[in-house]
Amino acid sequence: MRIFTRGTLRTFWDQQPDARPALEFWHDAVEKNNFQNPNEVVRFFKNADAVGNGRIVFNITHNKYRLVAKFEYERQLVFVRFIGSHKEYDEIADIKNI
Repeated sequence: MRIFTRGTLRTFWDQQPDARPALEFWHDAVEKNNFQNPNEVVRFFKNADAVGNGRIVFNITHNKYRLVAKFEYERQLVFVRFIGSHKEYDEIADIKNI
């Protein structure tokens, strides 16, 4: 799958170095797979939850951070919609539409 954008991840791990190994693993795993639906993603990433509207929430670094990605399975595209602390994630009003 093609991910937009690695730069967003890099900027985050520059600010939060403890997140880098988990984010690199996430990026490499998503890039190497051809997920066809949210169930496949959640089966692969045991710490992920499908929340609807193509969005999947990933716990990063033992749930210290959250990553929300929008998957477009037919086009094999993934868009990073949010990455931040668990507290910042909790403040998002409508996770399905970010």
